[in-house]
Amino acid sequence: MGQDQTKQQIEKGLRLYQSNQTDKALHVWTKVLEKTSDPGGKFRVLGCLITAHSEMGKYKDMLKYALDQIDTAREMEDPDYLTEGYLNLARSNEKLCDFQKTVSYCKTCLNMQGTTVSLQLNGQVCLSMGNAFLGLSVFQKALESYEKALRYAHNNDDKMLECRVCCSLGNIYVQLKDYEKALFFPCKAAELVNDYGKGWSLKYRAMSQYHMSVAYRKLERLPDAMECCEESMKIALQHGDRPLQALCLLNFADIHRSRHDVDALDSLQRAQELADGMGNKLCTLKVHCLSEGIYRSRGQQEELREQVVKFLQCVEELELYCGMCGESIGDRDQKLQALPCSHIFHLKCLQTNGTKGCPKCFKSSMKPAFV
Repeated sequence: MGQDQTKQQIEKGLRLYQSNQTDKALHVWTKVLEKTSDPGGKFRVLGCLITAHSEMGKYKDMLKYALDQIDTAREMEDPDYLTEGYLNLARSNEKLCDFQKTVSYCKTCLNMQGTTVSLQLNGQVCLSMGNAFLGLSVFQKALESYEKALRYAHNNDDKMLECRVCCSLGNIYVQLKDYEKALFFPCKAAELVNDYGKGWSLKYRAMSQYHMSVAYRKLERLPDAMECCEESMKIALQHGDRPLQALCLLNFADIHRSRHDVDALDSLQRAQELADGMGNKLCTLKVHCLSEGIYRSRGQQEELREQVVKFLQCVEELELYCGMCGESIGDRDQKLQALPCSHIFHLKCLQTNGTKGCPKCFKSSMKPAFV
C-alpha cells in the first residue's frame, strides 16, 4: 500500500471513528498497519490507534501501539516524530498509573527542543507531567507543570489544551481541599467549550461536566452534582468512553453515599469492573477507599477489613511510598530521585543508604525463585 492509498484509508477510518463506528474504524486502521509500506503513514495510523484505545480505556493496548510508534520514529530518525512518540509513551504510562515513567518520558520530550512540532506539543507534555506528579502527590511540581501548560495554551491560542488543563487544575484543587477553586476551573473549561467548542469532540463537554460534578459534591451541592454527572455519563455512554464512565460511577457512588442511598455500592461494583478491565489502578484504589468508608459507616466489620486489605495492596502496587523509609511520597517537601529502572525514592534515603543500584530491584533479585 503506497503513500496516497495509506492516507485515504487513514482518513476513511477517521470518518468512521468520528461517526461512532469504532469497530469499523479499528478494522480499517489495522489493515493499513498490516499493508502499508510508508513509514510516515504507519506512524500516523499508530497515532489513531493510540487515541482510540485510550478513549476505550484499553490502556495496555494503547501502550503496545505507543511502543510500536516510537520504534517507527527511531527508524525514521525524525525529531518531530520522536517527540510525538515519546509523548504518547508518556500518556500511555500515565493511564496505567506508572507515573515515574511518565515523568521520565515527558522530560525526554522537553529536552528535544528546536523543532516546530516539539514546540507545539510542549503544552501537552507539561499537562501529562502535571498529571503524573499529581498521581505521585507531588502537588507543588504538579501545579508548576499545569501553569506551564496553561502558558503554552495561551501563547499558541490552543483553547482545547486550555480546557484540559482547567479540568486537571480542578482535580488538583479537589485533592488540596480548596473546593471553590476546584469548581472555578472546570466551570472555566465549560465556558471554553460553549464559546469555542462547536467543532470539538463532545468529550470536552463531558470532561468539564464531570469535574464540575466532583466539586459540587465536595461543596455538598448534591442536586447540581447529580445533574452534571448525569450529563457527563450520558456522553460517555454515547461515545463508549469507558474511563469516563468509571469516573462517573465513582462520583455517583459518592453522591449516593452522601445521601445515604442504597445505590452507592452498586455504582462502586460497576466502577470496579470497568477499572479492572482497563488496568487503571488509581481508579481501583478510589473504589476500595469509598467502599471502606461505606462499610465503616454501616459497621460491617468483615467487609471493611476486606476493603482495607485491598486498598493497601493497591497502594503498594502504585508505589506511592518510598521503597526505603516507607513514608508516603509527596507528604513532605522532600526531593525525590527516580532511578533508571523507574523505582522512586527520597533522595535523602538514597544518599544515607550509600548503596549502588536500586534497593528495590536488589531486594527482588534476592527473593527465592521457584520453577
